[in-house]
Amino acid sequence: MLRLDGFEALKDFNSRNGCVATIGVFDGVHLGHQAVFQKVFERAAAQGQTPAVVTFSGHPKSLLRGVAPATITSLEHRLRLFERLGFEVCLVLEFTDALRDLSAEHFLREHLIPELGLKELILGFDSKFGKGRGGTFEMLEPLSKELGIGIAEVKPMRLDGRAVSSTAIREAVQLGELRKSQKMLGRRVSVLGTVIHGDGRGKELDFPTANLDLHHELRPPDGVYAVFAQLGETLHPAVANLGQRPTFGSPGPSVEVHILGFEGNLYGRNLEVHFLTKIRSEVEFPDTVAFQAQVAEDCKKAEALCAGASSSQG
Repeated sequence: MLRLDGFEALKDFNSRNGCVATIGVFDGVHLGHQAVFQKVFERAAAQGQTPAVVTFSGHPKSLLRGVAPATITSLEHRLRLFERLGFEVCLVLEFTDALRDLSAEHFLREHLIPELGLKELILGFDSKFGKGRGGTFEMLEPLSKELGIGIAEVKPMRLDGRAVSSTAIREAVQLGELRKSQKMLGRRVSVLGTVIHGDGRGKELDFPTANLDLHHELRPPDGVYAVFAQLGETLHPAVANLGQRPTFGSPGPSVEVHILGFEGNLYGRNLEVHFLTKIRSEVEFPDTVAFQAQVAEDCKKAEALCAGASSSQG
């Protein structure tokens, strides 16, 4: 997938046959978003055009309201998911005061149509962009003929009578409701983090761990989980510990992943972690011997759980 950062990157972009695109934050890249994306892919394929997505490097609410919700997926995580789903081009815009004050019409007329090569715009049922959030389907539909583009709106995706939304998924993840979250996401709950240096204690205890910086991504509650750690396209069975590491008096929350049977240097790499199920709560052990015995048991449970789930990646 080609990543374009900012309007200036469009100067050297050649859209050839044009693009079918959608616009939004798309936090979580959930089933509702995927319904919009599927429409983009269908229309692009039918017309021999490029499927494209326009997203933002910061959450608009951080500028509009001074505070933004914790993200289900960081920008880098969203980009991975966009590419995995089939987008060929992604325009990433920093949400600034200048962008906030740009009307939806100007946004389309001056940038997306002449520079991105927009031929058709696909919007979700609650899509609103541009100054005053004026870029709605109702406002743009009559304008689309003048602009010379097609426009379509995708109806909400509903599960159990409720529209799938990032807000509902955040609530479920924070409550540790992995199955409910997975149902709305259309995939397993996952986090993407950069492997950073820890205190090296895991290696000393024969259970080396990758310590992750999640870049403000939302994560499930504290505890020990059976997970898949994804490196490239390969899913490795693993155990993740989320919490405070009370046995060792470590300050602050941490996310540690022990990849079963893996040897190698992961420092500086991005690691995607897919959650299967919670094995147990985090507890304090009287000594390292008891800790090692419990971790060995955790690894056995995780290995069995991963083996049972290996046939299907969420």
